[in-house]
Amino acid sequence: MKPVHHEDFPVERVSVHGYDLAFRRGGEGPVLLLLHGIAGSSGTWIPAMQLLKSDYTVLAPDFLGHGKSAKPLGDYSLGNHASGMRDFLHLLDVERVTVVGQSFGGGVAMQFAYQFPELSERLVLVDAGGLGREVSWILRLCTLPGAEYLMPLLFPSFTRDWGDAISGFLRDRGVRHARAAEMWRSYRSLTEPENRRAFVRTMRAVIDPGGQSVSARDRLYLAAHMPTLIVWGDQDKIIPVVHAYQAHDAIPNSRLEVIQGVGHFPHVEDPVRFVEILRDFLRTTQPSAATPDQLRQLLRRGAM
Repeated sequence: MKPVHHEDFPVERVSVHGYDLAFRRGGEGPVLLLLHGIAGSSGTWIPAMQLLKSDYTVLAPDFLGHGKSAKPLGDYSLGNHASGMRDFLHLLDVERVTVVGQSFGGGVAMQFAYQFPELSERLVLVDAGGLGREVSWILRLCTLPGAEYLMPLLFPSFTRDWGDAISGFLRDRGVRHARAAEMWRSYRSLTEPENRRAFVRTMRAVIDPGGQSVSARDRLYLAAHMPTLIVWGDQDKIIPVVHAYQAHDAIPNSRLEVIQGVGHFPHVEDPVRFVEILRDFLRTTQPSAATPDQLRQLLRRGAM
């Protein structure tokens, strides 16, 4: 696949409740809402967007506190991000989407589908958070008291230019490693003070020193009428692949695809395979048409 430049999907902005929300979009057809992970941005989706834009409208926002969006003090919970995505779609006159979420974005995607089923056609979880307690010890450390005061030492600003120079040197000589590049982009974002503050607030909304503190597992049965795809890298060292199997068992009629040799970023590490899986899922499933009565029945059965 030829290199993809950010200019293919230039950053646009819309004001949501007085805050700038940055996003990228392109293509034409049914809308795919692509949600990134913690310390990530819409840029993570560009390789997949390039492959999808011929048949779908691809819409990738930067969450508040991330990328080029505003970074206010405030609520960085999954529920608030989900509500923000609803309002974002309304402002763009988008009526329904297939919501695709990776890592933290997967947690937001589940919350979005749970809160706003009338907007959700399908649910796609990519190495998603919110499906179990286990998570990388590095992320747990970042939630400890006082972590925000140590982060300037862990993410000094001078490493930004130093790392960029090394990355450019290796890239110019044909040395590419998508997983390392994506992790560097996340690290690089944390060299900015306002990004670090938003990062810590976001982390503490979903993780504590013992692991992930927010779980959707007790509500996964509510996705029974929502076509659901779970995609995971078998080499994920951040969120273990066992969460994929557990979610697949808990979501009736869900589809599971584990990609061999891939880590936490399947959409970046192997975008061609990821898009093949996603396209097949989209082609072979019908958008959710769940009714309020069906939801009530599920809730009553789940409460028994």
